[in-house]
Amino acid sequence: MSSIEKTFHVKGMTCASCVNTVEKALKEVPGIEEASVNLASEKVRVRMNSDLSDSVLSIAVKNAGYEAVFGASLDPGAQARSEGREVILSALLTLPLIHPFSPPFWVQLILASIVQVGFGRKFYLGAFHALKRKTGNMDLLISVGTTAAFVLSFLGHHPYFESAASILTLVKLGKWLELRAKAKTTQNLRALEDLRPAFARVVFGDQAFEMPVSGVKVGDRVRVLPSERIPLDGILLEGESEVDESFLTGESALVYKKPGDRAMGGAINTLGNLTLKVTALQGDTLLARVIRLIEDANSKKAPIQKLVDRVASVFVPVVFGIAGITLIWTAVADGGFSEEAFLRAISVLVIACPCALGLATPTAMMVGTGLAAKFGILIRDPEALERGHSMTVLALDKTGTLTEGKPGLTRIQVEGTLEEPEALTIAAALQSGSEHPLARAILERAKRDGIEIPKASGIKVIPGIGIEGTLGDHRYSLGSFRLLDRDSLRDSMSTQTTGTLSYLVIHPENRILARFEFHDKIKSGAQEFVRSLGTMGIRVMILSGDRPEVVETVAHSLGVPDYRASLLPADKAQVVQELKKSERGVGMLGDGMNDAPALASADLGITFSTGTDVAMQTAGMTLMGPEPLRALDAIRIARKTYSRIRQNLVWAFIYNVICIPLAASGKLNPMMAGAAMALSSVSVVLSSLMLGWLYRPMPRDSSS
Repeated sequence: MSSIEKTFHVKGMTCASCVNTVEKALKEVPGIEEASVNLASEKVRVRMNSDLSDSVLSIAVKNAGYEAVFGASLDPGAQARSEGREVILSALLTLPLIHPFSPPFWVQLILASIVQVGFGRKFYLGAFHALKRKTGNMDLLISVGTTAAFVLSFLGHHPYFESAASILTLVKLGKWLELRAKAKTTQNLRALEDLRPAFARVVFGDQAFEMPVSGVKVGDRVRVLPSERIPLDGILLEGESEVDESFLTGESALVYKKPGDRAMGGAINTLGNLTLKVTALQGDTLLARVIRLIEDANSKKAPIQKLVDRVASVFVPVVFGIAGITLIWTAVADGGFSEEAFLRAISVLVIACPCALGLATPTAMMVGTGLAAKFGILIRDPEALERGHSMTVLALDKTGTLTEGKPGLTRIQVEGTLEEPEALTIAAALQSGSEHPLARAILERAKRDGIEIPKASGIKVIPGIGIEGTLGDHRYSLGSFRLLDRDSLRDSMSTQTTGTLSYLVIHPENRILARFEFHDKIKSGAQEFVRSLGTMGIRVMILSGDRPEVVETVAHSLGVPDYRASLLPADKAQVVQELKKSERGVGMLGDGMNDAPALASADLGITFSTGTDVAMQTAGMTLMGPEPLRALDAIRIARKTYSRIRQNLVWAFIYNVICIPLAASGKLNPMMAGAAMALSSVSVVLSSLMLGWLYRPMPRDSSS
């Protein structure tokens, strides 16, 4: 039985140790094979060998001390507002405890008790469940630290109530700021979700009726008026207009649409009335798939985060050990367990909370994936971002990547008594229904010449070579020059061409009937793309299945000295595998089905949304447009995201390395420790947000 995946949210997590606690609790449930928790998005992904109910998963999460939320996304903005109200009330109760107010002891006791029990209840609950599971987390550190300060104040009648209450207030303040910052990291995704119209104007006969999008069926006709959003993906039947697709492609230029063109749900119709035939339901539109992929990317865990989680799993016990040593060491030095000894131990517990450590990677990943989406780049998983930063070689497909991928049929050569129209008729019959660029060129030429295309039978695709089929009493094959090797034929025609060639062969005679010659244009911006990759220190190689003469012409015009031609799909994958033995990171950029093995073999596969579904499912990044220049931003975003992750982790580790000794030596009192701990989490989130604020896309050469 295949595995089942389920995704839901968990409320109440505060640090990397919480992540480990939830994952451990879920993995103990029979039937769950894997559990992955993302602290920044508060999202959990479980893989199960049986379809467990939501209640089973909810109980497991509840026993760990947290709350599972199914069927809805957590709103960081709403969470921030709720947390903000608690911060204000906690601060109002804490303020009178701080010098110079110093009210009577019994007033301090009442105010501090309300803060400790009322606003600290979440920490106590989290600590209780952590102890039940024989683990540690931030809640345990805060609970033990503030309780010790509170008890010390109560028993010693010394005004340390301010420390306990201030720590709780400052930690909650940090959580509030963190939630506000996290809300900004999800803005791009929420903006995409808001693009989905709730209603569509469905045409029945001559009338159009407004109805919920959820009730629209594939094949229905939908009318879209000027300034309205297109509700669902479809094929334009009537009308012409310019459409704004910038929400997915990142390009501000309007796209002209005419009958026969595809339209994306969520795009804005700027001019005339349009009527389209729906081709995808609400959950299957390109926009819906993009949203799902972004959500999936944010719910998965980057490889570097797994190392952080392992560190966090032992961090809390180590901190308790350091606090215990601090307490005993200071007591020995002071000749007894003095208040100073307890205060130092409390400061160590509070300052060492691993909140920043847990947020360092997922917040940067969320900003990176959102930033990429803003510029029309779809990241499938965090691993793609992590691998993108180390790329040293990028292998490029030719057709559709460096060239337009829209070759035109420029010449038909026939042999014997066969006429050009007859050869074109046979070829069009074999290619009818194919989406291959050469097939489209043949079919367009047949349509232009007014040829009626008969139906061929027994169609069989020969991967990397061509296609076979039966028409009338004969079996034919149509394919590349490899067909000649396969059928032991020789091309007797003139081969002085830089175009792509396809051969029509009749069987069982194994005789060439005709040769079709195609030419494709190099994409605008391809030269700038190749030049910029070199500037970024990335070596370029062209991998193509086309003839050596054609590939050489394209490579020479783009200034690429390293190229391979006449490659089958498996050959491309083999070249990529060989490159990986000597290079630190190997990328592959391609758009066709024949590129899928190479895309899967590469450290990072990049494809175009205009390519095949197989390529999109295989690649780690998808460019929402046909321009190769967009891949430059994909690589730069990957590099900058990974750099930000390392900065965040260095900050989080250095913070603890510096502050724990300061707390142990008495240089930080508990209140200062609480403020510093809250500041560290906020600093890491703000650092991640700066990635989005400061990033500028690659400048485009106007001459390209």
